[in-house]
Order: sequence, then structure tokens, then C-alpha cells
Amino acid sequence: MEAVSMVLLVSLLAGCATGLGALPILVAMSISHRVYDAALGLAAGIMFGAAVFALIVPGMEIGSLAEVLVGILLGGLFLLVANRAIPHFHLLINGRKTGADAEIAPEDANTARRALLIGGSITLHNVPEGLAIGIAFGSGLDGVGLTLALAIAIQNVPDGFAMAVPASRTRLSDAKTVLYTTLSGGVPEPIAAVAGFALVAVFTQLFPVAAGFAAGTMMAVIFREMIPQSHGHGYADEATLLFILGFAIMLFVDTVLAV
Repeated sequence: MEAVSMVLLVSLLAGCATGLGALPILVAMSISHRVYDAALGLAAGIMFGAAVFALIVPGMEIGSLAEVLVGILLGGLFLLVANRAIPHFHLLINGRKTGADAEIAPEDANTARRALLIGGSITLHNVPEGLAIGIAFGSGLDGVGLTLALAIAIQNVPDGFAMAVPASRTRLSDAKTVLYTTLSGGVPEPIAAVAGFALVAVFTQLFPVAAGFAAGTMMAVIFREMIPQSHGHGYADEATLLFILGFAIMLFVDTVLAV
């Protein structure tokens, strides 16, 4: 029982680190198109780096290339289907149906849809991370589990930033943006960690496909939503440069914190 409590606590702290990445929005009074596009490019680079180094590479180390590829393709397809299935946001404001006189602008609807897609992909990304923590503890590798949790917690900070940037442009308050960003890691990661700990043999086999699936959703939302949006206001060079910087940050984090 003590071991399960340790897994739950460690994974919860690692998951909630996503909320730290949302804190910069609390000090930004207004965001220009130049700053927003550059920030979105940075977030996209961070997400792409996370997909490669935190999901695809570990998935291939545990499983086969075929398993990871299947997961990537399924994840990308899932995101594109979800993009079409998400209801029109002009029907909802603050969770309530409204009349025609209260509809929000199409740009607001697109921003809300984009934030939901990115938030969903970040949330899915935290599932295989939690599984990895649980599998390590379940295999008796407590030291590896703790080190892995620390690495994931540090990686989750820029992940939270990637989610908070588009969310900050919606009608959500800053407090709710920070809360939802925190929950995107604080809920799925400990649940997945406990499941991985309890059924270590089963989830070790599923991890490569799950990691590929999460990576596929992240790559799809990057190229379907984030890159086009960051190139739509005449600041493509800034967005591209920051994309490369974001990828470089995740490469550095993964290399320094390799376990």
C-alpha cells in the first residue's frame, strides 16, 4: 500500500508541474500578434520535441518500430477526426447554450477549438508518461522511477506553456487557464501511473502503441493548427525561429535528464 501511495504522490507532483508553465500568462497584460505568433511557434517546437524525445524514442526502446508507427498513425487520424467532431463553439459560451444574439465571432470559435485540440493532445501525452513512472516502480526500479518523475516534471513545465498560450486567447479567465492546464497533467498522469504499477506486465506491452498514439495526436495538432496559426499575421520568420528554439530546448532537457 505504501508503494502505491508513493507512485500516486510522485506522479501527481510530476503531472501538476504543467501548471507552472501557465504562470507567464498571469503577468502578460496584452499579447500582440508578433508575440503571440512567436510564443505559438515556441510552443509548437516544444510539443514536437516532446513527441519525439518523450514518446517516440522511449516507445521504440521498449517496443518495436511497427508498434510505435501504428500508434502514430492512429493518433494522427484520431486528432483529425476529433477536429471535425468538435461542436461549433458559437453554440456555447461559458458552458451554456445561447441565442443568436450572444454568438461569439468565428475567430473566437476557432481559437477555442484550437485550444481544446491542443489541450487534449497535451492531456493524452501525459498518459504514457504516467505509465512509464508506474512501470518503473512496478518493476522494482524505484530510483529510476523517481529520476524519471523528476525529468517528466521538468518537461511538463514547457508542455503547460504550450497549452496555456492558445487557451489565454479564449474567454477563459487566467485562473481557469492555470487550473485546467494543471489538471491536464495532474489528473491523467497519476491515474496512468497507478495503472502501470498495478498491471506492469500488461502496460509494458501497451506502452509503445500508447506513446506513438500520443505523439501522433501532438504532431497532427502542431501541423494542422499551431503552425498555420503562427504564420497567419506576417510573423512567420519569428514563429519559425522560435519553433526551432522550442525543439532545441526539449532536446537539451531530454539529453541532460536522460535516465
